[in-house]
Amino acid sequence: MSKHETSMTRWYWQQVGGTLIEEFLVVKAANGRGKRVLDGLIIVGGPKERLRPGSKVDIKGKNVLIVQAKNARLGMYLMGQTLFSAKLAKRLKPRSIKSIALCRETDEVLQPLLEVYEGCEVVVCPANVAG
Repeated sequence: MSKHETSMTRWYWQQVGGTLIEEFLVVKAANGRGKRVLDGLIIVGGPKERLRPGSKVDIKGKNVLIVQAKNARLGMYLMGQTLFSAKLAKRLKPRSIKSIALCRETDEVLQPLLEVYEGCEVVVCPANVAG
């Protein structure tokens, strides 16, 4: 995650609260599969704290927000990350998942295409949040 995307993820966390884990490992690398990391995972209702990147936390039964950030306009790459990150996290059995595409600018054609999927939402981070 770039310094801009880290700042954006932290900005979003400041808006919603909870416990933030940056660089949350959702799939371990193994023979035949790559490692998959979320830019951020927020445990809703948890203490307002930021854990070290890569911290191992059990999210079973918890309400979580997944954050995938790009320091750019909403695009297909970020949309795919947002949608499929939620599918990967579902394997960890949280109570609920909301997956956030965090970007600098939305796209009026693409945003509605992503938001038809339950739990997916586009959030625009203000330009004054710098890295």
